Amino acid sequence: MRLKSEIWVKAYLRRCTVNGAMATVLRHGDDDAGTIFIKVVRADRTAAIFGPAPAGLDDADVGRRWAARLKGAFVADEEADRFFAKESSFDSDLWVIEVEDRDGRHFLGTDLVA
Repeated sequence: MRLKSEIWVKAYLRRCTVNGAMATVLRHGDDDAGTIFIKVVRADRTAAIFGPAPAGLDDADVGRRWAARLKGAFVADEEADRFFAKESSFDSDLWVIEVEDRDGRHFLGTDLVA
């Protein structure tokens, strides 16, 4: 059984804080099953986005798997914001977590797929 989105987000925020990064909830989605996106912002104000892995690459029953979005590159912060505007236009239950880390660390561990 997968953790509720709200519980996973709280644990992730704590993981970021423990590792010296500042993480905030920019958009609060559905507490039980809202889709979670991670926006990592570096000191130069470029951002990378990580979201759920495509179907078949995730462990839907147990854990969460992540894939880089926007071709896996760091892009201008405004481009990342446009991505979220588009996503939220058809998914009103999504979460957006912003991690500010000088080095661009995402803290997703080994749950990141290529």
